[in-house]
Amino acid sequence: MACLGVFVAYLPVTTVSVSLPALQRAMNASTSQLSWVSDAFVLPMAALILTTGVWGDVHGRKRVFQAGMAFCALGAAVSLASDSVQALWIGQAASGLGAAALLPTTLTLISHAVPDHRERGRFIALWAMSMLASLAVGPLIAGVLQEHVGVRWIFLLPIPVSLAVLVVAAFLLPDSRAPQGRRLDWPGQITAAVAVTAVVYGVIEGGADGFGTPPVVTALVLGAVSAVAFVVVERRSSSPMLDLALFRSPAFAATSLVAMISFLGLIGFFFVLSLYFGLVQHLSTLEAGLRLVLVSGTSLVVGVPVGRLMHRISARVMITTGLVVMAGSLLSLTGVDAGTSYGSLAWRLVLLGLGVGTVLTPMTASAVSAVPHHLAGMAAAGNNAFRQVGGALGPAVLGALLTTRALDALPGRLADAAVPAETGGHVLAVAREQGLGAVAGLDLGPATGPALSALGDSFLDGLRLCLVVSAALALLAALVCAVLLRPAAAGADRRSPTAGAAAPPQRTATAPAGTEDAPAQELQRTP
Repeated sequence: MACLGVFVAYLPVTTVSVSLPALQRAMNASTSQLSWVSDAFVLPMAALILTTGVWGDVHGRKRVFQAGMAFCALGAAVSLASDSVQALWIGQAASGLGAAALLPTTLTLISHAVPDHRERGRFIALWAMSMLASLAVGPLIAGVLQEHVGVRWIFLLPIPVSLAVLVVAAFLLPDSRAPQGRRLDWPGQITAAVAVTAVVYGVIEGGADGFGTPPVVTALVLGAVSAVAFVVVERRSSSPMLDLALFRSPAFAATSLVAMISFLGLIGFFFVLSLYFGLVQHLSTLEAGLRLVLVSGTSLVVGVPVGRLMHRISARVMITTGLVVMAGSLLSLTGVDAGTSYGSLAWRLVLLGLGVGTVLTPMTASAVSAVPHHLAGMAAAGNNAFRQVGGALGPAVLGALLTTRALDALPGRLADAAVPAETGGHVLAVAREQGLGAVAGLDLGPATGPALSALGDSFLDGLRLCLVVSAALALLAALVCAVLLRPAAAGADRRSPTAGAAAPPQRTATAPAGTEDAPAQELQRTP
């Protein structure tokens, strides 16, 4: 049930990403509106994932799991019936709420059913592989449905799958709750939701209208103030939504930061790459999906040996190595252009998938195993929340960088292509007011070919900037992992995060390599 839950939760990620050019044409959406199609899903997932984790602890994980499935089905149905980009935002938001309920709940269900951290690692590996399987099949499903039915039908699959899992869970899924009494932390929830929403809104609108406009400045200031308020509220709360003492564990702190930084670059990369396939290479959704599946498919294949090696190679080595490989693959992609062949692109995307597959499973397992057993649900929700905050900021940050750099380069590219000044001015005005994708639909007579070539070249300028930024984020995450996820801190990681000066337990001589950061008998202790 946990694997099916995370499969459904992540299905909209790549089905929508690979279909962005087609959705832009069908909905007549600007680039900033297109960013909100992705962020309308990720934003509620990031803002509410901690709350749903607490709700499961209080009211039962089975109920939250079923509610998540119901919202996934409802959101997909609304998106399927949408006839405007605003209606699509609503459907995506409902699906994001369902995913917010499923992600922490599925990991906590595993932690409850498998208390031994060594055995639990294998099940978390299966959970991560299910996530990657969803990311792998999403582009193919979207491509087939779009070619034979229509772009809106990409939202069909989650409906029957969610309803079927909902029914099966009613009979087969056992319920569980937190052993200690907890309650919802409304001040923490409100400040967290406002902080995430305001920052993402400010970044998206800043990329479209400029970061000096009053609404954008107000949003960013509100986000910063709300983030500080969240920290203050959580430190004083008797039942915090996210116990800040968790960050005393270097393993949890490292994996949370790595999750946020790496997913900011990765999800943002998928956003701009899908636009590259549509606007520059003029590929169909299925053709773009066959290229994107190289990343998630390779990650899925790599996840099998990675899950087996987690107890032989330390998480620090695996995560750092994977992030460096990701950075190298992203930098290699700066060499692509409009005529890059499938073969030349394939090895770069396979290399990226190799890095992602090496990072995902040990990152999740380390975050959950770094804290006592009764805090596993909070740790899972916290790690997922940081991941989704990065995922929400990814399309916003890289979309803003892409648009700004491409628009700055477009006048020079139009002049280099010998496009008449009057026609070039019209192209530039359309690009600024309606988005880069709108230029592709213009009929400019004899100047159409040169103008589209100039558009492609300016887009590539923006793409290369985004790739460099994504690679830099991966290297930053690798540095964070190498510094914080230290094997020497194993003794500290075994203690409860709130235990302070408690003496570290003695290690057994038979402990497998790479499990130093995981708690053993201390899983049952109360801080």
